[in-house]
Amino acid sequence: MRYAIVSDIHSNLEAFNIVLFELEGESPDQVLCLGDIVGYGPDPNECITKIRETANIVIVGNHDHAAIGLTDISYFNPYARDAIEWTMGELSEKEKGYLKQLPFNTEITKDDLFLVHSTPKRPQNWNYIFTVEDAIENFRYFTQRICFIGHSHVPVIIKMDNSGGIEIISEEAIIDEEHRYIINVGSVGQPRDGNADAAYAIFDKERSTVKIKRVSYNYKKTQEKMKKAGISDYLIDRIALGR
Repeated sequence: MRYAIVSDIHSNLEAFNIVLFELEGESPDQVLCLGDIVGYGPDPNECITKIRETANIVIVGNHDHAAIGLTDISYFNPYARDAIEWTMGELSEKEKGYLKQLPFNTEITKDDLFLVHSTPKRPQNWNYIFTVEDAIENFRYFTQRICFIGHSHVPVIIKMDNSGGIEIISEEAIIDEEHRYIINVGSVGQPRDGNADAAYAIFDKERSTVKIKRVSYNYKKTQEKMKKAGISDYLIDRIALGR
């Protein structure tokens, strides 16, 4: 089984279209989405439509949840809050209904995978895994070999051995029987690791490999759409900087 895993599309249709084009060449058996289809960017309905057409499993993200009124937007920073309020006004009733039925997490038992947007520990609280200590704590909250996450927009592979030792890997790893893994697949629509290229991951179960991949896209077109929609200059500028 070969999986493509995407996350944090954030209504960036240009980035998502390029990733989908790349996936045609990757020929995955399934496409998994870890949430935050909407928020920040200018094309929320279009991105949801494409997810419905292409993804086999979809998890809800905090921006998705907030855009349908199920997560309090007061905890978001002002730029994110403004973008969510704009998104609320743009979403069709059909797409709101779709977001409402998405789960916080799920598992793929046959391949020993756990999927969640934020953290295995209390996913509805929308916490982050930023540190080794965060990772060690969260390994206690799933039993599968691999947990795929998004949310921070920073791709990373976190590997834990049987004694609790942690290794941080940036792009590619061999999945072995002696370790468990938390893998952040990064962001399609708004990377924050200093690289503006869209990120996604490929997990090949038979080869026991996982690789985080990057692809450039026409972010200027996304910026033009954002400007036309009245989305803040701060959010417009940051997608070119990967932060």
